[in-house]
Amino acid sequence: YQQFFAPSGVFYMHRFLMPIYQNLRNKTVGAGFKNGFNYVFILHILYSLHITIILYMPKKFRAKVFSKKVSETIMNPHANRKGENLKMKETIYIAGGCLWGVQHFIRSLPGVIETEAGRANGSTNTLDGEYDGYAECVKTVFDPAQVSVNQLMDYFFEIIDPYSINKQGIDEGPKYRTGIYSENEKHLEEARKYIDLRDDRDRIAIEVKPLTNYVRSADEHQDRLVRFPEDYCHIPPEIMNKYRNK
Repeated sequence: YQQFFAPSGVFYMHRFLMPIYQNLRNKTVGAGFKNGFNYVFILHILYSLHITIILYMPKKFRAKVFSKKVSETIMNPHANRKGENLKMKETIYIAGGCLWGVQHFIRSLPGVIETEAGRANGSTNTLDGEYDGYAECVKTVFDPAQVSVNQLMDYFFEIIDPYSINKQGIDEGPKYRTGIYSENEKHLEEARKYIDLRDDRDRIAIEVKPLTNYVRSADEHQDRLVRFPEDYCHIPPEIMNKYRNK
């Protein structure tokens, strides 16, 4: 049921409709109608009801609901669904070009607990006004017992052109630069060491800096490709979804 509804962005609504479904199912079984067609028919009705509720939900409210709930309901398939050890979680900020695809990729990685689209190291705390020097980034909360910074760097290099300056795919400008940012100096040391050990280290354009400022992006950018899978992304689909079903 979750896998069926999650791609449509409507799994959240099952919290309201599942009791209805279960009641109908019990009545159907009690009446002796065990043919699987009955269950498919009921599921079809509920699916239509899901869609109807969403279509007639006020647009502003709909965007607010899904931007806040989608990460909770369409879960990272690699996350521990019985609850991660929150005492062990750490946070790093990863900039790899347009954040839509970067967030979609990172949220599927083993050991990643949650993600958020945002802006790193700009000079202001507002989303309005002129460009303030920020880099589009993904705030990445991860469990270091499951994935290390070194491994996150491996994943990171799968989705970027590490030699490109201020450009990833067709997106160009300083906000699309690549970078690793953190308030944890150990993270930065590991990232620098990873780069220094590469044979091509002199060509790599990734900046590794302390996080000095972070601003959460607007709701419309949160989990964008979950809600609008047909939107543009500079990352090839086969790479972006490489770890999603493993």
